[in-house]
Amino acid sequence: MLQMPPPDPGPIPPPISAKASELTRPRPIRRGSLSERFVTCSKPSCACRRDKNARHGPYLSLTRAVGGRTHSRLLTAEQAIIAKQQIEEGRQFRHALEEYWTVCEQWADAQLENLHEASKDEAEKGGSARRSPRKSSRKSKHS
Repeated sequence: MLQMPPPDPGPIPPPISAKASELTRPRPIRRGSLSERFVTCSKPSCACRRDKNARHGPYLSLTRAVGGRTHSRLLTAEQAIIAKQQIEEGRQFRHALEEYWTVCEQWADAQLENLHEASKDEAEKGGSARRSPRKSSRKSKHS
């Protein structure tokens, strides 16, 4: 495959600069979800073993998938308030990242279209010039 240096993208469009600035603003963000859990304990004589309504809790649990496995962590009520804000910041970050991808792809598409328009202007009607002489067709010596 032909290796060419990438074309100079030119000046960065303002929407891309704005999105890049938004993405690089440092802040605590987090993936995952927050939920309440009710659990049974390990005591054989505890009521939580016999009655679902007697389970212990609610416990606040921060859960997230890491490498295909679920990781959970119990939080205090104060920690849960902060974690909820961090999760929301993480959602906003992912949304901003998707918007960044969109505007960058639009910029990339425009770059391809500009290149295509420039090559159409350079092309002559009737195709390109032949680079080498025609070769005679191969015929059998016995035909």
